[in-house]
Amino acid sequence: MSKEFNHDVLIIGSGAAGLTLALSVAEVCKVAIIHKSGIQNSSTRFAQGGIAAVLSETDTTDAHINDTLNAGGGLCHEDAVKFTVESSKKAVQWLVEQGVDFSKTVHDDGTEAFHLTKEGGHSHRRILHSADATGLAVSSALIDAANEHPNIELFGHHVAVDLITVQDPTTGLKRCTGCYILDRESDSVNVFQAK
Repeated sequence: MSKEFNHDVLIIGSGAAGLTLALSVAEVCKVAIIHKSGIQNSSTRFAQGGIAAVLSETDTTDAHINDTLNAGGGLCHEDAVKFTVESSKKAVQWLVEQGVDFSKTVHDDGTEAFHLTKEGGHSHRRILHSADATGLAVSSALIDAANEHPNIELFGHHVAVDLITVQDPTTGLKRCTGCYILDRESDSVNVFQAK
């Protein structure tokens, strides 16, 4: 038997992007996250490398932007690179607040800092990591935070079938108002409405 669910925001996919969006809007919205199998089965968890960010006093955003543009061989969109690099420190801080446990090092004076590595194409040590399983650390922390948030509902073993659209009478443009979702466990298609 079909059911209807109503949320402010419907997110299809439980990888880092979907979970980040959910956690970013959940303070003011009721959120549904649809994922096709177990929540741990996104591609995010399999990323082994690290996250590049300007976190060292000897590094600069200009150097990181230049390194990225040079490594991109003319294929990068400079505005996208600039935005990403300039936002990287804030994004890392947000991930730490969500519980991501990045690898750290202790300096001779006893202070602790992120352990930063240097990878190809980078002129400075700016690769933040969690041992050799950064994706798993990010994914696990975001899943835990989403599970704990009262405004986020997770729907596992659900698959998006088709988007529901309506034509806006004022503009004539179509807008998405929800999705038909297959619940693989009950073998029924439910309607998920969202603003």
